[in-house]
Amino acid sequence: MNDPKMIRNIAIIAHVDHGKTTLVDQLLRQSGTFRDNQELIERVMDSNDLEREKGITIFSKIASIHYKGMKINIVDTPGHSDFSGEVERILMMVDGVLLLVDACEGPMPQTKFVLRKSLALDLVTIVVINKIDRKGARINEVINAVGDLYIDLGADDTQIEFPVIYASARNGTAVLDVIKDTPKNMDPLFNMVLSHCPAPVVDTEGGLQMSINAMDYNDFIGRIGIGKIFQGSIKIGDDIILINHENEHIRHTITKLFTYEGLKRKEIGEAFAGDIIAIAGVPNLNIGDTITSVENPEPLPRIKIEEPTLSVDFLVNDSPFYGKEGKFITSRHLFERLKKETLTDVALRVEGSEDSSVFKVSGRGELHLAILMERMRREGYEFQISKPEVIMKELNNEKLEPIELLVIEVPEDKMGAVIDKINQRKGELRNITKEARVLLEFLIPTRGIIGFRTEFLTMTKGEGTMYHTFEYHKPYKGEIKGREQGSLIALEEGSATSYALDTLSDRGEFFVKPGDKVYKGMVIGMHNKNKDLVVNICKKKHLTNMRSSTSDETIKLTPAKKMSLEECLEYIETDELMEITPHSIRLRKKVLDHDQRKDIAKARQQEEEAG
Repeated sequence: MNDPKMIRNIAIIAHVDHGKTTLVDQLLRQSGTFRDNQELIERVMDSNDLEREKGITIFSKIASIHYKGMKINIVDTPGHSDFSGEVERILMMVDGVLLLVDACEGPMPQTKFVLRKSLALDLVTIVVINKIDRKGARINEVINAVGDLYIDLGADDTQIEFPVIYASARNGTAVLDVIKDTPKNMDPLFNMVLSHCPAPVVDTEGGLQMSINAMDYNDFIGRIGIGKIFQGSIKIGDDIILINHENEHIRHTITKLFTYEGLKRKEIGEAFAGDIIAIAGVPNLNIGDTITSVENPEPLPRIKIEEPTLSVDFLVNDSPFYGKEGKFITSRHLFERLKKETLTDVALRVEGSEDSSVFKVSGRGELHLAILMERMRREGYEFQISKPEVIMKELNNEKLEPIELLVIEVPEDKMGAVIDKINQRKGELRNITKEARVLLEFLIPTRGIIGFRTEFLTMTKGEGTMYHTFEYHKPYKGEIKGREQGSLIALEEGSATSYALDTLSDRGEFFVKPGDKVYKGMVIGMHNKNKDLVVNICKKKHLTNMRSSTSDETIKLTPAKKMSLEECLEYIETDELMEITPHSIRLRKKVLDHDQRKDIAKARQQEEEAG
């Protein structure tokens, strides 16, 4: 399509679970993108296995539909704050956004984050109040809350006059007036996009300028750069100039061009200003680079991404079970995979260290890093992870730490316990809203959130929900008490026995079951007390020729506690590591030898007494 006036580029942004992907499903269906007899799955845009398992969008994706002769490029973005780096760079490609807000929950932390970014880029926003058919919907209150959010974010007079439409993405309907209009289909939303979202402001006559905002990879054609053409046109066989982050000018030839049709990329011969396209033939392409004409190589502004707030160490696995389950186990394998990830994830940072087997990886949060770990283990990598650490800043000789806005929804009878626990983690209560349930807003150090989610779910018996997003940096708030329970540690290498587990059942909760292989120094459970305890989990019952009166009784064991990768990441302490392989997740002490750990603890105590 060579007329930018016939193109609309929009992103769908919202807090997690407010219905972005479901809305895109309906837009694709009702635009005639699919055949009438085509079998479709729900959340068709969430094509990644992890996205389907966790029910969240992790990677931004692009689809294209045609409506009334117009081409609409739609970008589905993640709603979780840990993947906000995906949102930031995608917003550079679009001219307007659909801001989805749940008719029951109203604006949430990520709503504020994505709206702030959209307003800063002066993008046209259309507010979609979604889930209006949901029981407990409070439409008027939510609209007022959205208006207050615009004011809080400093929206100007033009931005604050945002259009509003009401939708049920699940039912595939949208209306301009919830009282007067009868819900039929998504046509009102389509028409609002065409009338309110502007056409791309581009120069069709100038030399080529295209920004790379996303990356893909294909085994046959190599790297694929995705972005919007801001100026000029491009066709297969053109010589172009790549301007990278070091301002180097490198000449290449375009071998393939793609546009988006529905959910698929369609190969084309030429593309024009205003369209979102994909290119191939540039082997060293990265996010943020500019593709320009040879005659006038002028770079576009680079993408600015907020800094990471959390880091972990990725280490080569050196446990006694090293190399038994993984395919990629060396430091070279680990470093190459991590560096490859930075090509497509601009919010991720990878640094080396004095130890060639240790790499510091920084990201936006625990889930951001945990998703990377899970993907790597599924690809056959074997490695170890340290306890997450918050990234501090220093300004005028003062230590600053990241502070997050934490929003918690709980039943009223659980409110007191939650507030007390967050106060212990240096959180400050900012607001309380009482509806059917209580909505609590806190400002809390990122350190205070690490390890809190599992404790919170236990405290609220699974009835509570929590969301958080980065707010700003503030002076360090002092020490926060860590995990209250110690670890149960294996005395020797071997297999766990039913007899030993039954004998030690009163000492705590175990992570292993009978028959599981363990090694010396491996963390096999959670101690009831706040100190570590070394136990012999491999001990077998002593055999004699005497018959016991209870010999016929069957040992009944409490099932082993199975923790997810995210839960293990929250659980480990500074002297522990998480061993990750394609088939197992194990916890261990950094120092496996018990006597060495005692010596280290004794030396540390002497230093503290002397200091």
